[in-house]
Amino acid sequence: MQLSHEHREVQKTLKRYIDEHINPHVDEWEAAEMMPAHEIFKGLGKLGLLGLTKPEAYGGAGLDYSYSMAMAETLGHIHCGGVPMAIGVQTDMATPALARFGSEALKREFLAPAIAGDMVGCIGVSEPGAGSDVSAIRSVARKDGDDYLISGQKMWITNSLQADWMCMLVNTSDGPAHKNKSLVMVRMRENGELVKGIEVAQKIRKIGMNSSDTGLIYFDEVRVPQRNLIGTEGAGFLYQMQQFQEERLWCAASTLQSLTNCIGWTVEWAQDRKLFGASLADQQWVQFKLAELKTEVESLRALTYLAVEHYVAGEDVTEWATMAKLKAGRLNRIVPDTCLQFWGGMGFTWENKVSRMYRDGRLASIGGGADEVMMGILSKIMGIAKRPAK
Repeated sequence: MQLSHEHREVQKTLKRYIDEHINPHVDEWEAAEMMPAHEIFKGLGKLGLLGLTKPEAYGGAGLDYSYSMAMAETLGHIHCGGVPMAIGVQTDMATPALARFGSEALKREFLAPAIAGDMVGCIGVSEPGAGSDVSAIRSVARKDGDDYLISGQKMWITNSLQADWMCMLVNTSDGPAHKNKSLVMVRMRENGELVKGIEVAQKIRKIGMNSSDTGLIYFDEVRVPQRNLIGTEGAGFLYQMQQFQEERLWCAASTLQSLTNCIGWTVEWAQDRKLFGASLADQQWVQFKLAELKTEVESLRALTYLAVEHYVAGEDVTEWATMAKLKAGRLNRIVPDTCLQFWGGMGFTWENKVSRMYRDGRLASIGGGADEVMMGILSKIMGIAKRPAK
């Protein structure tokens, strides 16, 4: 993937917005365990950054997916992980299936406002008893006239405490687990108030990603028009697997700049830190380890860029995206941990940027498919693990 002048201009525009409107407030949002999603998204929407790859008919820019990756990488300049993740949910996790398979009416009602930043969206897949095993979800949508009545729970849902709508995976029949699920657009709030039958059961406190709100949401006979179905009933599992490709590519791309920053901060610290009559950077072990980490990050960049090239060419990139996601998760643990060690006691303080990365980055090996799920997918693609009988 080659970054053109147009890619660079998108990145410069976003970087300027980050410097002026996000980074000055990150510490405040981290302490409050909440970012003002509507305010931030509206600002990004005005700049045309929430729909880079979405159709122009709904306010998007109609660009290829490499522009989404350029944006994801630039989000790594934000001095925390929670805000980039919240933005990524809006652009690359909750909207791809809607844009690809949604009806004209659904796109006008939900996609266009999301691109403009007038609505905050979330993706509802995980449940208390179903995270990595998507086929095990239990939320149900049963038909009642022209509506669905939706009941169930969704957990670990990013943006859900502020979201106006949820792209929700539910069971719409009693058929086989991979063929009985559908994606349904569920309006969560009207005039700022929760829709009848929806309850925010818990705001989940996390060890990192603090500025991003995460909720446990209950649904009790929530009435939703059947016209809010995305695409074909029963195809939801397939649609969600396709959405996961973009989510996992986004995850990999979004780590590149933040990991690079982490190494850069540590190089500066090591050059300034004096001990035993020299600087920390004079220690060969430190030099070699930081050089090794940078090599690993650039290897991830090459893998991610290659995956995007294949995706833009219209190929199935399940294998590439899975490898990139796996590698990103691992490096998000290894790089901050190694760098924190070089910071010594300063690295163990709450306000330190590397310690924040240490806390925030741990999620990358869990969210969007745990490392073990990624390795299971790769093992099947490689033919060394049996595929389940259909």
